[in-house]
Amino acid sequence: MDIQAIKNRFGIIGNSPALNYALQVAVQVANTDLTVLINGESGVGKEVFSQIIHTLSARKHNPFIAVNCGAIPEGTIDSELFGHEKGSFTGAVDSRKGYFETVNGGTIFLDEIGEMPLGTQARLLRVLETGEYIRVGSSKVQKTDVRVVAATNRDLLERTQHGKFREDLYYRLNTVPIRVPALRDRKEDIPLLFRKFSVDFSEKYKTPSIQLEEEARNVLVNYPWRGNIRELKNIAEQISVLSTDKLVTVHDLKRFLPEQPEMNRLPMLAAPQQSHGGDFSSERDILYKLFFDMKKDVTEVKKMFFDILQNPNMTHPTDYHPENHVLHNYQSNNNNEMNVQPTNINSAQPIILQDNKIDHHEEVEETLSIADKEKELIVKALKKHKGKRKDAALDLGISERTLYRKLKEYNIAE
Repeated sequence: MDIQAIKNRFGIIGNSPALNYALQVAVQVANTDLTVLINGESGVGKEVFSQIIHTLSARKHNPFIAVNCGAIPEGTIDSELFGHEKGSFTGAVDSRKGYFETVNGGTIFLDEIGEMPLGTQARLLRVLETGEYIRVGSSKVQKTDVRVVAATNRDLLERTQHGKFREDLYYRLNTVPIRVPALRDRKEDIPLLFRKFSVDFSEKYKTPSIQLEEEARNVLVNYPWRGNIRELKNIAEQISVLSTDKLVTVHDLKRFLPEQPEMNRLPMLAAPQQSHGGDFSSERDILYKLFFDMKKDVTEVKKMFFDILQNPNMTHPTDYHPENHVLHNYQSNNNNEMNVQPTNINSAQPIILQDNKIDHHEEVEETLSIADKEKELIVKALKKHKGKRKDAALDLGISERTLYRKLKEYNIAE
């Protein structure tokens, strides 16, 4: 089927190359049973692509259902998808079929798949690989023939690295990826969409259609549209209803566009990611960097101090520039005694006492053991708060349970 015919049939407006390519992939994969993963920001119209795939497939006469995985509570999503037996949990007064049973032979669209709990992900993986599932509270294996089309606005590959999404399920879903472009990536389509929405709302509310001045159109095109098509449609509806002048100027348009927060260029401390096991790994990374930087600073101060001893002409440590530093002449005897001979010392300079015997400078490597530093910090926190675990844990930025485990691990007496 022609791409333009697809656009007319499903009400898709736009001619950007990225949009046309996504539609082309959807049309080509529709007549197969391959699993499809639709990627795109919220509000770009991912569900329309799932409807295109189902309508152009051999399953078009069978059921189609769209399920928002992020809107179903974690405790009931297994029952919703796979069904349950009577008495399997509190409130299960009757047996119930799940979506995979009721949509057998059709297509199920799993929106926001990245929000699905890990336990449910394991069940879904089994359905995708073998077509088998088990109702909640049952031991009987049942078969289903359902095509799965999934969608997400998250980076699933990144979530797999943080243990929030199963890697095997990701690769099983990502058989055919479709990327739906954001509205800001198809700027040439923004005026077309706005005109279409304006005409629709003028017919709905029986009002004259609004028009944009050229400068207002440029502002509309360059607006970031974080809510994508959904946000553009809402703005068009507001202007159609509330604007008194149907020729919209820049000033009128800016009254309806939300103010964009200014980019904060100040440095900020990124919040440490909570590790999957609730251990101390993120705090260890921060401590390691902290102590490494401290050691580096101490080493530089020591070096600057001994250079000042060798070069008394420096009046202030900030005068020290390694690239311009030249050692003064010195005399060395058999005992390795060094006589520093300062030159051109005026009365404004500080007097540096000469020491004919400068001991050899040797850096002492301090311990960089993270475990030792952890233990030291925990002991200090307990002393500071007089043994109160709750206050010490709060000061350390960890949970009281983690602190209790660390006390056992390091054998710290309270």
